[in-house]
Amino acid sequence: MNQIELIQQPIASEMETFEGKFKDSMKSNVQLLDKIMQYIVKRKGKQMRPMLVFLSAKMFGEIQDAAYTAASLIELLHTATLVHDDVVDDSLQRRGYFSVNALWKNKIAVLVGDYLLSRGLLLSVNQNQFQLLKIVSNAVKEMSEGELLQIEKARRLDIQENIYYDIIRQKTASLIASCCAAGACAAGADEKTIEKMRLFGELTGIAFQIKDDLFDYGIDDIGKPLGIDIKEKKMTLPLIFALQQSSYLEKRSIINIVKNNNNDNKKVQQVIDFVIAKGGIEYAIKAMHHYRDKALNLLLELPQNKCNDSLAALVNYTVERKK
Repeated sequence: MNQIELIQQPIASEMETFEGKFKDSMKSNVQLLDKIMQYIVKRKGKQMRPMLVFLSAKMFGEIQDAAYTAASLIELLHTATLVHDDVVDDSLQRRGYFSVNALWKNKIAVLVGDYLLSRGLLLSVNQNQFQLLKIVSNAVKEMSEGELLQIEKARRLDIQENIYYDIIRQKTASLIASCCAAGACAAGADEKTIEKMRLFGELTGIAFQIKDDLFDYGIDDIGKPLGIDIKEKKMTLPLIFALQQSSYLEKRSIINIVKNNNNDNKKVQQVIDFVIAKGGIEYAIKAMHHYRDKALNLLLELPQNKCNDSLAALVNYTVERKK
């Protein structure tokens, strides 16, 4: 049994039930749309988001129908944003599969994303789950704002640490936060507890994104450094810190590479070496552990049971994973 399966154990039967419910929520009478929906279901990943919803809900009591609605809503809206992201990024692959736009072109991919969004909205409205809809819609708004903020800053490469945290809080952490808040909400928790769970998810999401940033520098023996973020002109925490430790000339030289030579592998390696030499990796690891510890401390204030243990294991998995 792998680590994810162990973490999933307290909610294994709920995850199985959810799979059927989620497939049903994506069905369409339009043949082309139904074919694409089947393709999307087939290439699903680790299903971390539904897992977070069910663990967060079951920590406060037995799973109700509202938890299945919350998990389906989040997965539908998340899938919609991924389909749209692939169009925006002109990306032809996702998790080793062809993206929807690669197989059916951009026009259909955009319409598929719209369809998924509408299914999510209708699902929550039909079930009268307006608080869940509010939690999740807010996350989608934040994700869009975070993405646009990152695009705006990539043009000028003037990101400070506080802006970096604004971007990842909105882009990545907001969805993880909404999973935890929606789970608590579905279990009937009070506003104060829902907010505590939202914050727990946000802290976990920030740690998760910093870990992703570190992969770009080839940590944890995952092979050669990737340099993908540098090639995409993304200013991540290791690089931001390294630039803060530099002289004016060093900074100008590195920013020039990221701006103008970001497709030259030798130059990208130069940036990676610079970040390592300036202590950017150690700094980012320390920050990641700081957010992990804050998330784990919050769990100590919540009901102590198997679901709480699984959430703690998931936080640790987030910062220890190899990919």
